[in-house]
Amino acid sequence: MALPPAIILVEPQLPENIGMAARAMANFGLPELRLVAPREGWPHEGARSPAAGATAILDAAAAFASTAEAVGDLAYVVATTARSRGQMKRVLTPWDAMAELRSRSLAGQRTAILFGRERTGLSNDDVSVADAILTFPVDPAFTSLNLAAAVLLAGYEWRRSGEDVGAVPAAPSPAPRAALLGLFAQLEGELDAVGYYPAGKRPSMTRNMRDMLLRLAPTEQDVRTWRGVLRALSGSRPRRKG
Repeated sequence: MALPPAIILVEPQLPENIGMAARAMANFGLPELRLVAPREGWPHEGARSPAAGATAILDAAAAFASTAEAVGDLAYVVATTARSRGQMKRVLTPWDAMAELRSRSLAGQRTAILFGRERTGLSNDDVSVADAILTFPVDPAFTSLNLAAAVLLAGYEWRRSGEDVGAVPAAPSPAPRAALLGLFAQLEGELDAVGYYPAGKRPSMTRNMRDMLLRLAPTEQDVRTWRGVLRALSGSRPRRKG
């Protein structure tokens, strides 16, 4: 059996929306809810009534201070957004996204689907920690989806993808997200130290480099190797003064 992807809600504003999202998750057998810095705090009684009986999901929900912390133990993450936001990531249809998630889940990898804020969606930095973008085929003239409706659509597509997508057990497991984020931080710190970034270009260049590394799907051994390389280079390279 495939382990269903976790559902991660980034900075949800209203407890009621969390409850309705939990109800949608229960409809399609998605038991794991992660919350990133919910505005009203967590746990919150206001989520229980809209959950309409899906309170077990709420009771087991984990809260995190940041998106990076919420994805730290995961091998593969899909971000839901209507726009690529200028990032060089694969943009997947719901069917393709769920096929990838299910195949990885059957291979024993932990996965997740990332959902953004009710009013503004996911930020560029949120999207930068994901492997791919999931875009629903909505009307281009009105792309905004209610948070619970977006979770419902994802749950439906996950359920519809069935159990017939085979795993690829021979493929090496990608590094946990926390290991990748550690590599990103080390690489970006070294580049800061040598004055690599032109003025005003750091955010976009950082996101592009993260995209390139994520597309490589490095293993944990790959990450350890690259971190060792960076440590070796940092000991021999002149640093920028003051």
